[in-house]
Amino acid sequence: MSMNIRAHSILATLFVAVLGFSQTSEKDNQVEINVRNDYRYITANGIPNHRHGDFPNRGNPNSIRAQSYTFRMPALPQLAKNLTPLGMNPFGVAINGVPFDPGAAEWWNNDPSSGWQYEALSGRINLGMDQNHAHVQPNGAYHYHGLPTGLIDHLGDGKRMILIGYAADGFPIYEQFGYRLGDIRTDIIKLTSSYRLKAGQRPDGPGGKYDGTFVQDYEYVAGAGDLDQCNGRTGVTPEYLNGTYYYVLTSEFPFIPRCYRGSPDESFRRRGPGPGGPRGRPPGAPDQ
Repeated sequence: MSMNIRAHSILATLFVAVLGFSQTSEKDNQVEINVRNDYRYITANGIPNHRHGDFPNRGNPNSIRAQSYTFRMPALPQLAKNLTPLGMNPFGVAINGVPFDPGAAEWWNNDPSSGWQYEALSGRINLGMDQNHAHVQPNGAYHYHGLPTGLIDHLGDGKRMILIGYAADGFPIYEQFGYRLGDIRTDIIKLTSSYRLKAGQRPDGPGGKYDGTFVQDYEYVAGAGDLDQCNGRTGVTPEYLNGTYYYVLTSEFPFIPRCYRGSPDESFRRRGPGPGGPRGRPPGAPDQ
């Protein structure tokens, strides 16, 4: 499939709006996006360019601090033969330089080997999320677990197809609206996930009814929604008029995709100790 890709270089310095919300000590959002030698590079300090919640808070004791991110992904991404699970790595990065990082390092009985991982946006655990479905890691890294509402408001009215970032495999990420048939001549609709709650009771671990508390409470049902197993689809977008595969962030699980259709770049892989929740160990930094 041919793709109309707008290679571009953006240097933006944006300011966090106070608007009654807490302000970080680092007031400037700095992000640079450029394409060279078939790769897109995003360097950023990770400070959001929109108002954010009060950090620290009751569920999250950490303060937002500037980071030194350098992310790389293919500028001409290709679909891979097999899916790649996300694991506990960032999925991608927003165009304001804030990572999309959906996994919570919170487990049933605090045991990762249990196989039951708490879903960060289930509402069953208090991780101190703000109105942007974001919170802060122990190293001060602000990151999104779901739809970045402040960024969407900053970019437009939220009812059109909005490019909000790039995945680690290079494919673009859009918020929840898209063309009905993947064709620019069709209506804009809210795209839906194909994940559904499993029926019945959990067979082990925490037991009880599947209710969305854990990631494992969900299953992919092909055709149940508009999107595939990686919360994506193929079609045209305002930036790719000849068509591309693209990912979609949704208001329902998985919120942010949990797998890749392409090959994720190593710059998104965590190094060192395992990732921590808001009260745990900090994650390894991306390759610099």
